[in-house]
Amino acid sequence: VINKVDRANANPRGALDRVHDLFLELAEDADQLEAPVIYAIAKEGRAGHTPETLEGDLEPLFQTIVEHIPAPVVEAGGLQMLVANRAYDDYTGTMAIGRISRGSVSPGDAVAVLDASGGARRVKVVQVLVYRGLERVAVPKASAGDIVLLTGLEEVAIGDTISDPESPDPLPRIEIDEPTVRMTFGVNTSPFTGREGTFSTTRQLRARLFRELDTNLGLHVEDTSATERFQVSGRGELHLAVLIETMRREGYEFEVSRPEAIVKVINGQRMEPVERLTVDVPEEQVGAVTEALGKRRAEMIEIQYDRKGGVRLEYVIPTRGLIGFRNAFLTLTAGNGIMGSIAIGYRPWAGEFREQRNGALTASSAGTTLTYGLAGAQERGATFIEPGESVYEGMIVGVQKRPGDIRVNVCREKKQSNVRSSTSDISVRLTPATRLSLEQSLDFLADDELLEVTPKHLRLRKRHLTEVDQSRARRAAEASGIGR
Repeated sequence: VINKVDRANANPRGALDRVHDLFLELAEDADQLEAPVIYAIAKEGRAGHTPETLEGDLEPLFQTIVEHIPAPVVEAGGLQMLVANRAYDDYTGTMAIGRISRGSVSPGDAVAVLDASGGARRVKVVQVLVYRGLERVAVPKASAGDIVLLTGLEEVAIGDTISDPESPDPLPRIEIDEPTVRMTFGVNTSPFTGREGTFSTTRQLRARLFRELDTNLGLHVEDTSATERFQVSGRGELHLAVLIETMRREGYEFEVSRPEAIVKVINGQRMEPVERLTVDVPEEQVGAVTEALGKRRAEMIEIQYDRKGGVRLEYVIPTRGLIGFRNAFLTLTAGNGIMGSIAIGYRPWAGEFREQRNGALTASSAGTTLTYGLAGAQERGATFIEPGESVYEGMIVGVQKRPGDIRVNVCREKKQSNVRSSTSDISVRLTPATRLSLEQSLDFLADDELLEVTPKHLRLRKRHLTEVDQSRARRAAEASGIGR
């Protein structure tokens, strides 16, 4: 199915050619090369056999599935199911999710759980659930081909095989990719702590993060030397951003640090995670994107031109080179570019690169923002807040036009005088504030900054709030040879 054929830069013929190339690489027999093609606009619920003749519904897709997809071939024998995912429920506990490859299972059946070590553990199935739409429904029996949730199997892991205990037969395991990016989660230490969140203590934050491990198997959580902070590792910046947004909606209040790539030493050599990056941009913007990626140690491996003025570029790039790049990419392409990446492993350290980011405008004092104070800040750059919002010292209220941080008084009010002026009645007009999303906020962060996350607000701040503390931290870093 080739989707989104209504896009201005859609290239369904090119997409089909790339699919055929992939089939040529992967097909085991000639029959697999003869696959029907359906074109669709999924958001409108339309599909058809050509991009120009889409029908008003998805009937062509459903009819093609019925006509061409064969019934599953089921082997004879006892139960065999690979655990593809896990779910957790406060009432039923851990649930193993997977498709039954062979045999059948019912509540009360004894089964064997075959783990990574090759050991077999005998347990009893409590419930067998299947999906009916979005609901989970208990059934008396499930057979080969059914996707089920089995309860009563505590400590089951993704990749384990659930098998007949009388003739245990493991399936090839699913290997979970190791995390490539990490960041620090900690309790909120800003002056506004406890104002907006329902859960804000160290105990509540720790319990929530470790509970996430029951269902989010790509995530790693570790305690740190500071009891109020935890190191959370995931498979990319987006993986961690989804967790942050989920916790935020649940009422948690916390702060996070800048994402960083996980660097390893393998056989005495410094290694870092790398990704295969694909970008689609208009032809006139190729130069700017190529220059920006070159500064981030990206290596171009392929370039393709289409007939509509678009270009597809493929790179191998260190994961750390992608951190903070998404915002810059959207700016360079005026929102017309599309990018996606996939982790491909570890390679030798590609070398240092210097990231360029304009300096932050930080509040010099606590209070409520006023139009007059924000007007002064906007003379130096763009602001992130509107008049009438509460701020604290060290909170980032905007970004200036050049490198280097500046402290600004956004709570300053205009002094009254009895001197009449011909311009006194001219009102101050502000440029609307730039509101950063969660992903944009994470991209903006520098090493000496934190993101305060609450159910109502995302606030960027300096790690050390006061000017005295910031100076002390800089001197300590210089003394230890780290520097900024």
